[in-house]
Amino acid sequence: MSHPAASFTNRLIHETSPYLKQHAHNPVDWYAWGPEALQKARELDRPIFLSVGYSACHWCHVMEHESFENEEIGRIINEHFVSIKVDREERPDIDQIYMTAVQLLTGQGGWPMSVFLTPDLKPFYGGTYYPPDDRYGRPGFKRLLLALAEAWRTKRKELVESSTQITEQIQAATAVRSGSGELRPELLRNTASQLRRGFDRRFGGFGSAPKFPHAMEMRLLLRVWKRFGDDDALDMVRLTLDRMAMGGMYDHLGGGFHRYSTDAQWLVPHFEKMLYDNALLTVAYLEGFQATGEHFYRDIVEETLGYVLREMTSPEGAFYSTQDADSEGVEGKFFVWSAAEIESVLGADTARIFNDVCGVSGEGNWEGYNILYRSRHYAQDAGMLRVPEPELRKQLDEARQKLLAVRSRRIWPGRDEKVLTAWNALMISAFALAAQVLGSRPYADAGERAADFLLTRIRGKDGRLLRTWSAGSEPKLNAYLEDYAFLIDALVSLYEATFSQRWFDAAVELTGIMIDQFSDGAEAGFFFTGRDHEQLVARVKDMHDSSIPSGNSVAATALLRLAHLTGRADFHEKALALLGSASGLMEASPMAAGQLLLALDFHLGPAREFAVVGDLQDEATQRVLHSIQTPFRPNKVVALKTGAAESTVPLLADKTSLGGVTTYICENFACQAPLVGVEAVESTLAED
Repeated sequence: MSHPAASFTNRLIHETSPYLKQHAHNPVDWYAWGPEALQKARELDRPIFLSVGYSACHWCHVMEHESFENEEIGRIINEHFVSIKVDREERPDIDQIYMTAVQLLTGQGGWPMSVFLTPDLKPFYGGTYYPPDDRYGRPGFKRLLLALAEAWRTKRKELVESSTQITEQIQAATAVRSGSGELRPELLRNTASQLRRGFDRRFGGFGSAPKFPHAMEMRLLLRVWKRFGDDDALDMVRLTLDRMAMGGMYDHLGGGFHRYSTDAQWLVPHFEKMLYDNALLTVAYLEGFQATGEHFYRDIVEETLGYVLREMTSPEGAFYSTQDADSEGVEGKFFVWSAAEIESVLGADTARIFNDVCGVSGEGNWEGYNILYRSRHYAQDAGMLRVPEPELRKQLDEARQKLLAVRSRRIWPGRDEKVLTAWNALMISAFALAAQVLGSRPYADAGERAADFLLTRIRGKDGRLLRTWSAGSEPKLNAYLEDYAFLIDALVSLYEATFSQRWFDAAVELTGIMIDQFSDGAEAGFFFTGRDHEQLVARVKDMHDSSIPSGNSVAATALLRLAHLTGRADFHEKALALLGSASGLMEASPMAAGQLLLALDFHLGPAREFAVVGDLQDEATQRVLHSIQTPFRPNKVVALKTGAAESTVPLLADKTSLGGVTTYICENFACQAPLVGVEAVESTLAED
């Protein structure tokens, strides 16, 4: 039976993760992962029940309510197991290892993840969501717990042997299998062919339901289009970007994207909003705007970044992690509308136009309510409604503002306000690129505030990064490879947006720490955890993208960019060795290697180096930078020196002004004759 939450309090009350705190009043005697829990399992000679999830996970909430709040189930767990609750966003190292185990055991994965370990942390049984009693074709959690407790008592030898075998399989599964090492343009052609085979020609995206946004693949197809003149690659990008932003997966009132679409046509989302999705998609839409000049993509970028600044930015300037799908215990309730409610807010005439544009009907399109979506562009809507397009846009903007104001008075979904270094870095990259492409100083300011926070507040006295921070507590947990790689790459982008020396110097400094802590001395690439990290049953070197790019793939990208800015051969060699070791993955599974392939495209080049000497406040200098940064020109680095000022950017060494803004364009370790003035640069780049 369930019991009132306040009747129980466990150790998780002292944690900072909102996900862990959600379980602080369960009757389960939870521990957070740490020495106390691991020692207790050894002392009691009991198996460990490891439960992994995150705060915006719908089925995590379901399993908590059904099982972890159940007093009888809590008693069974407490009697036979040592229970550890982990927030996967804080501890991706643990999540990665044991998710591999669950996938090996069951052929699939997901959250909540439920794994049973020996006291020495080797997994012997695992799965995802379990109902309290047998249903959905799944064993009931209560029955499973009793069966595993009995097996531990009577068949321990077999369980221990099985756990050893599974652990060996984890170690084998997470090892990198080197390919031929050849880094050929054909790898990019091959990727486009594979993406084409899975492409949905009607609605965009890949495969059928559920459909996830594939930001890295969209960016990759743009590079295939540019490199090979493959117009079909561009068409795939345009259809996908259009459909995602017009569908219900996009928040048409507040901006920003939900996690994924439960159907093939992008109508019904899973309503949680993740910081990383919105960062990665912002970059994809920015590059779409650069490549096509389509202002609709620019609008989506500005609305999404507006959402992040309004709803996901802390007073300190760092970015929060997630918004839940649920409010008042109901998924999507915050975001959906009845036709009557819209009419009451907008009035009959405006509601008629808004409802026609946004697919609103009396019967609704989802559980009796309406998810707002669009099936036409503004020009098509204006033609059908016989309203001038500027007038229609004005009416719809005013209607959206009114509805947003009403929505903001509803009960809000929960928000996970922890600050994660890696996810913040992805959003800094998005703001930095938006500042470059759109010429927006406020976007650069937002990126700089967050970067300053990470470098000064989520860092140890030794200069090493930490993983996470929550208001009212100290930052904690060693940073992982993705934290370093993502932040280094973001700092390079922030330098190119602001030309503040601080960001370049910090990127080089953190690269030294990353190489020292994470490099595999024997092989190419980087481990996920640093050499000073606690010892787990496997030390993973992951190359595969998941919902975010892999740390190795972004490390390769950042090293290549820094190699061009610094001229450092060691950075270049490390990046090439890493890409060579992953060539087999890029060839066999390009959908898992999108960011690696973006790095490969940068390496294949030609990568251009732009060294500009001029005053950043001067209009001529701004025009030169605009001509360099606004078009779709992905494989480049840009540095700026003001007059005779010294710079620590080696690319700028010996670069001087020749009377007016002076631009040096270098390629393959050779520089062209310097270009003086704006017109010289514009005419040279126009030849591209």
